[in-house]
Amino acid sequence: MKNTYGESVSITLFGESHGVAIGAILDGMAPGIPVNEAFIAEQMNKRKSIASLSTPRRETDRVQILSGVVNGYTTGTPITFLIENADTKSCDYSELSEIARPGHADYTAYCKYHGYADTRGGGHFSGRITAGLVAAGAIALTALQNKGIYIGTHISSCAGIHDRTFENIEKDIETLSHLPFAVLDDIQSKKMQESIQKARNEGDSVGGVLETAVIGFPAGVGEPWFDSLESVLSHAIFSVPAVKGVEFGDGFTLASLYGSQANDAFYMENQTVKTMTNHCGGILGGISNGMPILFRTAIKPTPSIFKEQNTINFKNNENTVLSLSGRHDPAIVHRARVVIDSVTALVLCDQLALRYGTDYLGD
Repeated sequence: MKNTYGESVSITLFGESHGVAIGAILDGMAPGIPVNEAFIAEQMNKRKSIASLSTPRRETDRVQILSGVVNGYTTGTPITFLIENADTKSCDYSELSEIARPGHADYTAYCKYHGYADTRGGGHFSGRITAGLVAAGAIALTALQNKGIYIGTHISSCAGIHDRTFENIEKDIETLSHLPFAVLDDIQSKKMQESIQKARNEGDSVGGVLETAVIGFPAGVGEPWFDSLESVLSHAIFSVPAVKGVEFGDGFTLASLYGSQANDAFYMENQTVKTMTNHCGGILGGISNGMPILFRTAIKPTPSIFKEQNTINFKNNENTVLSLSGRHDPAIVHRARVVIDSVTALVLCDQLALRYGTDYLGD
C-alpha cells in the first residue's frame, strides 16, 4: 500500500477512520522553520464539521507532535503528527462489512485486500485521514509564507450556485484565511449553505468545485514532461478522497478558443516579467512563469446518503438494497478547501526544495 508522496519533502499518512489514531510523517522539511501550534489548530478547525452542514461526528483533532520539533522550530528530521480518534461509533458499520456502498471504496478495497481491510467508517479510505495532511500542511504553509508565497482556496460553486472569481487575489486570500465557509460573496455563501441543508433534509448530498490561487511563487520551478508542475500537483490532489477533476488556468475552456484568445501576452513591469492575462494558470511547459498559479478541483457529492440504493453483497454475490444509517456529511466541499490548501503547500515545498536545495525553505 503506497502512502507516501514527495521526493525531497515527503508526506506519509497512517491510520484508519475508527482506529486508535491517525496521523502523518513529514520528512525532508528544512530545519529552522517556526512551528506555531495555534496556527496548526486554526487550520484543523477549518477542516472540522460545521453544525448542520456536516456530519454530527465531533472530533477534537488535537495534534500531538511526537518528533522533529524542538523549542518551536523544525529540526530537519522527520516530524510525526498524531491525532487521536475519540468520537467513533463503529457499530454503525457492523452490517456493512460485506455490502458495497455505492460511490465508496468498499468493493474495490475488498478486491485488493481480500477482505482484510478495516471497513469501519471507510477505514483508510475515509476523508478522516486528511486530518494528517492538514496538520503537516500547516508547517508547509508557514514555510511558504516566510518566502512570500501565499495560498488560498474558495468554493467556486456548490449545488449549482457560483461564487465570484478571484479579483484582488492577495486580498481575497487574506479574507479566505478567516472564513469558516470559504465563499467570497456573502449572498452566494448563504445560498450554498441553504442548498447543503436542503440536501441533508432530503437525505441526499451535493458536490462542488474549489478554486485555488497561489501568489508569490517564483518562475522556473517544475520539470517538463512527467514531473511538470501540473503533473505533480494533480497527482497529489487526485489522492484526496472525492476529487474527480483538476483543471489549470482556463482548463477545458481553452479548447474552444482561438490561439489569439488563449495566449497570454508578455510585458515588463518594474523589471519583472508578467503576462497581460493568465489563461495558462501560471504554468507554461510544466514550469511556473511567476504569475499566480490558478487551478480548480471538482469534489463529488458525498457518497453516503440516506436514500435507498441498489447494491451488492460482494461475499455471497447477491443483489441487495442499502438503507444507510450513521453520521454522514451532506457535503464535504467546504471541509475539503483546507485539505487542498495543505496538499498544494506540501507539493510546492517539495518542488522548491528540488529546485533550490533542501535548506531553501529554512533560510
